[in-house]
Amino acid sequence: MPAEQRIAIIGGGYAGMAAAVTLAAGGRRVCVFEGAKMLGGRARGVELDGRRLDNGQHILIGAYRTLLGLMQQVGVDEAQALLRLPLTLQQRTPHGDFRMVAPEWPAPLHSLGALLGAQGIGWGDKFSLMKLVLGAQLAGFRLGRDMPVLDWLQQGGQSPQLIERFWQPLVVAALNTPLETASAQILLNVLRDSLMGGRHDGDLLIPRVDFTELFPQPAADWLADRGSEVRTSSLVRSIARDEAGWQLDAGDERFAAVVLAVSPQRVADLLPETAALDTLRGQLAALHYQPIQTVYLQYEPDVRLETPMIGVAGGLCQWVFDRGQIHGSPGLFAVVLSARGDYSDWDAVKLAQRVHEELVQHFGLRKPPQWSRVIHEKRATFACTPDLPRPGNATALPGLWLAGDYTVGEQPDSVYPATLEGAVRSGCAAAAGVVGLAI
Repeated sequence: MPAEQRIAIIGGGYAGMAAAVTLAAGGRRVCVFEGAKMLGGRARGVELDGRRLDNGQHILIGAYRTLLGLMQQVGVDEAQALLRLPLTLQQRTPHGDFRMVAPEWPAPLHSLGALLGAQGIGWGDKFSLMKLVLGAQLAGFRLGRDMPVLDWLQQGGQSPQLIERFWQPLVVAALNTPLETASAQILLNVLRDSLMGGRHDGDLLIPRVDFTELFPQPAADWLADRGSEVRTSSLVRSIARDEAGWQLDAGDERFAAVVLAVSPQRVADLLPETAALDTLRGQLAALHYQPIQTVYLQYEPDVRLETPMIGVAGGLCQWVFDRGQIHGSPGLFAVVLSARGDYSDWDAVKLAQRVHEELVQHFGLRKPPQWSRVIHEKRATFACTPDLPRPGNATALPGLWLAGDYTVGEQPDSVYPATLEGAVRSGCAAAAGVVGLAI
């Protein structure tokens, strides 16, 4: 097929598949190249000991309109694929439980009701929390200057107890960056769209299927039905441009445009050697990363949590998912440890044992797990720090675009942390840039 009719997408994660679907929906032919066997990138299904698991646990919120819209477009039934819960934050702490649930009230009263009705904090903390959040809303969720979240919270009079029970789990889950170094402005963008958004924008949507089946694979099937290609186990090692178009790995095929939808590290390796890309190389080199570890523990089938997902504070564990209630795997827990800590260097046996001991402490489990595995994504997300100079979707080379949760669009209010929504938004933005080309 002539180059002017084809676009190459390198990377079959959420950003790449979003770009591919958006381009194909606009009548373009695309070819997706994914180096792994499974689609999904850093949010994918994995096979372990005959079990279909995920390489990490992610949740969606109702405000993820871009991702939810793409899922619907490629035929995913939300009711079948996602467990929808009202805005809920529930934490087990050494000093007692914290629980906040949004009532069935119209926005913005539902958020105020959630804050006022929170259990596990006193009225002084409730009013302090409301004052800070409403003040941010009155300021249009914009700071005069970005700063670490912890500095913003301390300036806003948030008590240590409130930080431990409300802010700590929220920030680490949303930004995967410690409070001491996380961007307060990016957090405000998330709060604007979730806690202070529409009535169902803060709903928690927990996937019932693995992350490959949630969007990337249905997207691949949708693309195949429309004459586009998705090639797995196809690692691209180099790209170059000649008079006939963009060339991958010195192959015979040519493409009118290329969207690099791989990790920032892989982008740096793939960029053509030209001084025009020096600024981009510097931005990529300046990014730092945070890990996520997921500890899977298989208990007796009758072991279950009181809710599908619950937070744990004051130790190693941060979020515990009961995959029996979510995925139909009775007794299987997935425990998430976000951001770097001393535990990041422990071996899998020690980590699983320590996590089990904490679950015994918080949930009274009587027997050790029958099986355990640890999945360690060492560079799960970029560190979402204040005033981080992130790349845009366009590059200095015509026909070469970037897609990934580390990129930013042209609208500052849309800047998101490393989330699935951020990834698909970037894919759609890159696709819009490609469509603007004379192809």
